[in-house]
Amino acid sequence: MLNILAISGSLRAASTNSALLAALAQNAPPDCHVAVYDGLGRLPIFNPDDEGGRTPPQAAALIGAVTRADGVIVSCPEYAHGVPGGLKNALDWLVSRDAAVGKPAMLVHASPRSLFARAALVEIMRTMSFALYEDRALEIGLLGKGPPEVEKILAEPANRLAMRNVLSAFAEVIGAR
Repeated sequence: MLNILAISGSLRAASTNSALLAALAQNAPPDCHVAVYDGLGRLPIFNPDDEGGRTPPQAAALIGAVTRADGVIVSCPEYAHGVPGGLKNALDWLVSRDAAVGKPAMLVHASPRSLFARAALVEIMRTMSFALYEDRALEIGLLGKGPPEVEKILAEPANRLAMRNVLSAFAEVIGAR
């Protein structure tokens, strides 16, 4: 059983990125367990002086979750042509740790318009030495949709199949490592 950690870069209650990750978790193939990280908004702002023995418990929990995961999936919106501050803060807590080094990671998208954030996130995650899986992509256009419509779109058989297929392909990559 592979354990995959999914992180949404959005703190919004009705986030389409979070909804996409929750749907991925529900549509995971039998050999994968996808856990959606929900502590982004509780992370203190990264401060290098608070590393080591001074690492806050919320940051230690994130670091531990990434370390234990076989792979990481990130879905994030774009704010002002960049990565949202909460997600960047979470990644900063991982920078000086081994948790990200060589860790298989994949990006999934709830909006076709987040091109600047995607590019920035790829650069950040490559710099951190995540092993980015980019051979297959999952993009389900949810931008501007309300929760009932998002739920309906994510329940469509074609989208459920796409989610299963991309997770299966990611699982194969992880298993081949």
